[in-house]
Amino acid sequence: MTATVIDGKAFAAKVRGKVAEHVARLKSEHGITPGLAVVLVGEDPASQVYVRSKGKQTVEVGMNSYEHRFDADISETELLETIRQLNNDPDVHGILVQLPLPKHLNEDLVINSIDPAKDVDGFHISNVGLLGTGQKSMVPCTPLGCLMMLRDHHGSLSGMDAVVIGRSNIVGKPMAQLLLGDSCTVTIAHSRTKDLAGVVRRADIVVAAVGRPEMVPGDWIKPGATVIDVGINRVDKPEGGTRLVGDCQFDSCAAVAGAITPVPGGVGPMTIACLLANTVTACCRANGLAEPQGLTV
Repeated sequence: MTATVIDGKAFAAKVRGKVAEHVARLKSEHGITPGLAVVLVGEDPASQVYVRSKGKQTVEVGMNSYEHRFDADISETELLETIRQLNNDPDVHGILVQLPLPKHLNEDLVINSIDPAKDVDGFHISNVGLLGTGQKSMVPCTPLGCLMMLRDHHGSLSGMDAVVIGRSNIVGKPMAQLLLGDSCTVTIAHSRTKDLAGVVRRADIVVAAVGRPEMVPGDWIKPGATVIDVGINRVDKPEGGTRLVGDCQFDSCAAVAGAITPVPGGVGPMTIACLLANTVTACCRANGLAEPQGLTV
């Protein structure tokens, strides 16, 4: 058996298409253009690439993109003042502070200074609490993308056994909450889990988000299970240079699974697509308009 490969690039393009349609409708029917503000501190090369990509895709779907770039030595006071201004700006519906921040800045303090209604990353403590109690919130982009792909592939997830490997605040924990919300039976496993292989082997859905290259082999996977690989790890190639791999051993897992996401080209493209979706959702909520179907939880 060879697994169906879930094409994250194609699915993300579909999500961006839906976002663009909704943006066009907001403009024509209500005269509103959703706006996303991205704050970048310092010169981290990976962050710069992300921010460029986010800005480009924001404009492509017809939204306004606002970029605020600061030197690495910006004071916390100045950064918090910028966020305060964005919170009060009616043209800005989504605010994203690109992480990681330089060491002298308190990440939790900065994230929690964002208006929760504009927190399109879903990291604010209020959104974490709302998600955990099953209330309407802004949902972190990567888990939201994973959920969209799972729903698209399976339809209903009700009653399925799901194992999330990894307990980070950015992916593992919110992913578990979302799967619970869709009536899965959920286990959060991690590096300290006893008999990790046995725990994973019983799952209908495996979400791997540990950040360890090719940690999950095919013989951990239940035949026919769906594998969502969130890992993006850069490893050295024997002949020199590097390549990207996930947290799962793709070939051996694909030989057993019913469906699997590749790395690259799986979950990655969905993250920015969901960021755009969250910005439209935030804009609709701010203006008391119906939320876009299929783009929220």
